[in-house]
Amino acid sequence: MALSQEMDGTVETPDVLIVGTGFAGLGMAMKLLDAGHRDFVVLEKADGVGGTWRENTYPGCACDVASVMYSYSFAPNRNWSRMYAEQPEILDYIKHVVKERDLEQHIRFGTEATSYEFDEAADRWRVTTSAGQEFRPRVVVLAHGALHQPNIPDLPGMGRFKGEMFHSANWDGSVDLKGKRVAVIGTGSSAVQFIPEIAGIARHVDVFQRNAHWVLPKADRPLKQTERRLFASFPFIQRLYRLTAYWTHELPVLAFLNPKFLGVLELAAKRTLAKQVPDPGLRAKLTPTYRIGCKRILLTNDYFPALQRPDVSLTTSGIDEFTESGIRTKDGELHEADVVILATGFATDNRCATERIVGRGGLTIQQAWRDGMTAHLGTTVAGFPNLFMLMGPNSGGGAQSILFVIEAQLHYIIECLKLMRSRRATRMEIRSEVQHRFNARLHAKLSRSVWNSGGCHSWFLDNKGVNRQSWPGTGTSYWRATRRPDPQAFRLTNGGKRLK
Repeated sequence: MALSQEMDGTVETPDVLIVGTGFAGLGMAMKLLDAGHRDFVVLEKADGVGGTWRENTYPGCACDVASVMYSYSFAPNRNWSRMYAEQPEILDYIKHVVKERDLEQHIRFGTEATSYEFDEAADRWRVTTSAGQEFRPRVVVLAHGALHQPNIPDLPGMGRFKGEMFHSANWDGSVDLKGKRVAVIGTGSSAVQFIPEIAGIARHVDVFQRNAHWVLPKADRPLKQTERRLFASFPFIQRLYRLTAYWTHELPVLAFLNPKFLGVLELAAKRTLAKQVPDPGLRAKLTPTYRIGCKRILLTNDYFPALQRPDVSLTTSGIDEFTESGIRTKDGELHEADVVILATGFATDNRCATERIVGRGGLTIQQAWRDGMTAHLGTTVAGFPNLFMLMGPNSGGGAQSILFVIEAQLHYIIECLKLMRSRRATRMEIRSEVQHRFNARLHAKLSRSVWNSGGCHSWFLDNKGVNRQSWPGTGTSYWRATRRPDPQAFRLTNGGKRLK
């Protein structure tokens, strides 16, 4: 594969084009550099790096994975201030890595890719941006994230509401909540972080809950100066912290795959609820009716206490309609509101639904995924040569750190590029029969997991009830599966000629 970069007018022909500057895209850039690749470009539609940690700025925004695990193993941060880092510190870490690794020279900010079309004659992709610029990379790596399109519900009368309304992922900092009546729709992982922050600032907070969530305590605390000095002086100590965090997140996955073992986790969550919520009526509203792990488990210490404030109310009767001045619930009560905050998660059914991606033979990603998202190891899709995805379908880590999964995928893609170079291939495509067999085994395993059989409908499942997000195993098993690509699983060609 040629590594020299050619310029033809406004057309750039890098060897690899990466889309996105979140943890995945930047990690890909660093791994390319480590492998000796210099001929790559990273496109970023915004004016700064960070992905989800740049976009999500709501009060209390933080990670629910221990900070020592929510950072690159190959670029550790020795100076985390907390066991669970908050958004500003995570974003600072990302910016620091970009500066330390001199990645900005490869990034094109304010450049949004809008069309991808595979040129079969040249075995290159034709990538067009919103400004009309064209790139002709040999390989494309999509790293624009699984959770980046806010899910905006279509509730009756939303257009009639006269107050302010925004999604938590697009937090409007210009709206002063002081003294306002605030309605929060949703009680997922974002809501439980910002509700305790706005309670006491707003005059009153109405929380609209559709389903109760399982909650466990968050083992958060400030990291001591002594610990940080030890991390810097003796890196193996931080690796021990990381190893502990890894297994803390890994072990529950074994129960998620074998729901008969979930009783211990459910008992711990029920004890947390009983300890923090003495009122039996409120406790009943906050008790889930499905198995733990079916939806994402929430880690928080201050959400239940916030709900018991006199200026916070929990509503579970369901939303009937919006009015000009608030929300009417199905029990007929009108909840007056000045501001409505949608904490309604993200659209995940088809993360490329709005993108023009055209592969071999004119196949679009929408056609390939007309029956639902599918891939091989969450990274390659039959019919789309030289295209790799990070955190693609069914590569979610259950309870494991997403960064662990991303690093496994980065290694796998680098190995795929090495395979192309060693075989002098200009085209690499996963075989459709390999992808089909892989997904048949994958979904057979998932059918027995709590994500599929736990009695809830979560964002893990698409609108047909098929799990398109979860990996049916532990993070360790995914790591093993992505150690080395199987050459027999791919069609490797050069100028249309098959390679052995």
